[in-house]
Amino acid sequence: MHRRLCLFILVAFLAAPLARAALSVTRFFPAPGATAVSPDTPLRLTFTAAPELGATGKFHIHDAATQAVVATINVQAPLGTKTIGGLDNYNYHTVLVADGEATLVLKPGAFAYGRSYYVTIDAGAFKSGADSFAGLDQPTAWRFTTKLAAPAAGAKRLTVAADGTGDFCTVQGALDFIPEGNTAPVTLFVRRGTYREIVFFTNKHAVTLLGEDRRETVIAYANNAKFNASGGNPFAGRAPNPSGENPRQGGNIYRRGMFLAHRVNDFTLANLTFRNLTPQGGSQAEALIVNGTTTARTIIKDVDFYSFQDTIQINGQAYLTGCFIEGDVDFMWGTGPSFFENCTARTVRTGAFYTQIRNPATNHGFVYLRCTFEGAPGVTDNFLSRIEPHRFPHSEVVLVDCVLGPCVGAVGWQLQPPPKGAPPAATTDDLQFWEANSRNAAGEPIDVSQRLTASRQLHVPADAALIAGYRNPTFVLGSNWQPRLAPIFNPEPAATSP
Repeated sequence: MHRRLCLFILVAFLAAPLARAALSVTRFFPAPGATAVSPDTPLRLTFTAAPELGATGKFHIHDAATQAVVATINVQAPLGTKTIGGLDNYNYHTVLVADGEATLVLKPGAFAYGRSYYVTIDAGAFKSGADSFAGLDQPTAWRFTTKLAAPAAGAKRLTVAADGTGDFCTVQGALDFIPEGNTAPVTLFVRRGTYREIVFFTNKHAVTLLGEDRRETVIAYANNAKFNASGGNPFAGRAPNPSGENPRQGGNIYRRGMFLAHRVNDFTLANLTFRNLTPQGGSQAEALIVNGTTTARTIIKDVDFYSFQDTIQINGQAYLTGCFIEGDVDFMWGTGPSFFENCTARTVRTGAFYTQIRNPATNHGFVYLRCTFEGAPGVTDNFLSRIEPHRFPHSEVVLVDCVLGPCVGAVGWQLQPPPKGAPPAATTDDLQFWEANSRNAAGEPIDVSQRLTASRQLHVPADAALIAGYRNPTFVLGSNWQPRLAPIFNPEPAATSP
């Protein structure tokens, strides 16, 4: 009898389903009990398995002193709208899930200095397969306290650190701290880490955004024209201008770019990576938009840009050196004037376009000196630029001493016809699709015998003076600006950083 009972128990045990381990959190950020937390902190959870949002559930953030709910996120409404840098109506993801981590993104101002908060999470708000998170319902489970006060007003250097060791946790938080109309030089030192955010700022000048590590300091987000649809006007103010008055005083501002510096002077961007995570075919999706002026003095040095369509848009005076730009369609575009020196442009699609430049007659377009135009393996028949000459008759793209890979097609340039029924361009005489001394990677001259007839090859000695001008950024950028004489921005040793 005893044997039979044991056998029955063993069979029943083997037949029973194995108990599943509940989904649990292995790390909270900020850590429970943390103090001196920056009020711009996102809330991050790392789980025992890759998480996803459950069917229902809410996250509540409470003021610990009053137990009042100061913010709520509902998993059934994972998209929200907020103001970023003073520009309203931005769509954003209230919860981001990436690399096995979930990030709760709050609106600006959710946390204040010198306060304690705790977070509660409904059961089932996160799941992984058939497993679900049991939730948090105790005020002591995930509680933290913010810093007593903001950095000193007028600070010349602020540190942004995703791990919470700096003055701010987000790039936007640091930019928001800079006062409106600022002209005093201020450096935002951005430590290694991935900053998943849309960034916008305007009317804050003399700002330098300096990454600690070019490859490992990364700003990344999937923003695009489908997610944040809006027209764009580089001369716009922040308020809409429905009355149709002078567009330089109003009009829409693009919200589709991941990072937008709007109408700012003396902006410097150095030593980091921008990635617009929008997939190929996901619509226009700039990693960077700079809307300056023809005297903006923007410097972009040693920065990597990744997206597909319209990777960088530059309107206004800008000098770029040592940069890497990857994309597929018109992935460098704008009104200029812009001067690229020792940069690399990499196309990832066959039969596409590096640039589309829309400069007026009053300023130069995009000029490339000692730059490389390359492509992904197997990519061919790309165009250096395309334009609709009936719309932009003064489009200027000039290449001097550049290296062109086999991905650049023999024709090199493209003119697009006007829409059906519209009159064609009266002339292409003002178009400047010019090359001087284009070479392949071995240093041999490129065969330009099949180039578009509207383009032009510049030669020495006949065009020596013109070529010399285009080798000089001051000639291209105007206003007697000499960007090569500006300070060179390099990361400071970590020991000297706050």
